[in-house]
Amino acid sequence: MERSIGIGLLGAGTVGGTLVSRLIGDADAIAAKTGLTFDVRKVGVRDLAKERPFPVTDGLLTDRLREVIDDPGVELVVELMGGLDPAGDLVLAALEAGKPVVSANKELIAARGPELIAAAERSGVPFLFEAAVGGGIPIIRPLSETLAGETIDRVIGIVNGTTNFILTEMSENATSYEAALEAATELGYAESDPTADVSGADAAAKAAILASLAFGTWVGVEDVFCEGIEAVSAADVAFAAEFGYAVKLLAVCERTDAGVSTRVHPAMVPLEHPLASIRGATNAIFIEGPAIESLLFAGPGAGGGPTATAVLGDMIDAARETLAGAQVAPRIRFSPGELVDFTEVFTEWYMRLVVDDKPGVLAKIAGGFGDAGVSIKSVWQEGVNTEATLIVVTHLATERSQREALRSLHAIDEVIEVGSVIRVLGDGP
Repeated sequence: MERSIGIGLLGAGTVGGTLVSRLIGDADAIAAKTGLTFDVRKVGVRDLAKERPFPVTDGLLTDRLREVIDDPGVELVVELMGGLDPAGDLVLAALEAGKPVVSANKELIAARGPELIAAAERSGVPFLFEAAVGGGIPIIRPLSETLAGETIDRVIGIVNGTTNFILTEMSENATSYEAALEAATELGYAESDPTADVSGADAAAKAAILASLAFGTWVGVEDVFCEGIEAVSAADVAFAAEFGYAVKLLAVCERTDAGVSTRVHPAMVPLEHPLASIRGATNAIFIEGPAIESLLFAGPGAGGGPTATAVLGDMIDAARETLAGAQVAPRIRFSPGELVDFTEVFTEWYMRLVVDDKPGVLAKIAGGFGDAGVSIKSVWQEGVNTEATLIVVTHLATERSQREALRSLHAIDEVIEVGSVIRVLGDGP
């Protein structure tokens, strides 16, 4: 016996349009597998005149977004608008009205997650956001349910397809950062304004969510150290390959003795690590724990089709739980915990320096590192005569010590330029 669920949709862009088309075109297959049909009752949009990829019947679209929440025929709200306003207040209103909500809005979850999860708990309805982090990759449910009994040590993710495409182009085709970004834009992987991607802001929101779910301690996006890929050069990518590394923008969430650390930055990943082989716009999330040892989740992390698939999975789940009439929320509970300042985290560094090729320069550089309490793992030199390029890779030391060593380099007259600083993915202290 089939059951029809009234759907209210907030946003009908790439993902929303794809979702509605799927609900129409795949209705029979969805019903055959789940016993559910989804009837789209109301779609909230900003532009009523914009052409849509699905049939628009009279009264379906509205630019009065609150109408989607208040429509008595809407039993389940799907938020695909993105951004904080007005999406946040609309989601809160839906939950307070006792309507389940499915969202793909990582910015909103990272900023207001505890508030919205608490509202869902008070109303006893699901609030699901599988599509907020990995697009079509199932990761929210595994972290919050399947692995709920595991003490997770570390989550490392390539969670932004645009930057991974750019870095792959730079590695495989020896293109510059600017040329790779242009290619990403032409192929539709990058927005006309790619700042959120290349600055690491998009990945930081996802890292906050991953860390919060993995460790049970809420991590706000403001708690995430964030550094983008704008300063990564073709020379750095080439040197990385020569030394056995691939450069990736990583979200690193880990449990330390002092507490939880969450950060986003470019990293040199050893070629033997599973994340080093993730190419193009693909996303991947690597989870480490004492019982599971390691798990890798990989797949398309963006785009209308993969993201709509994750949203549809949440819709089916939310509908089933609602029809069961049970108190289902929250699946996620947070407890107080310590957040570690990134400066106290142990890291390894790669540095590319341009120096005067004179006797004693290396000794001065080594002395600066030693004074800061940082040990040098390896040094490689290229060039002779007046100038030379030095590649320095350090052993593990606190981020604070590494930065102190970096400051000492600027005080050495023979150091002409500190070209790049990229952290190296290691096993931790």
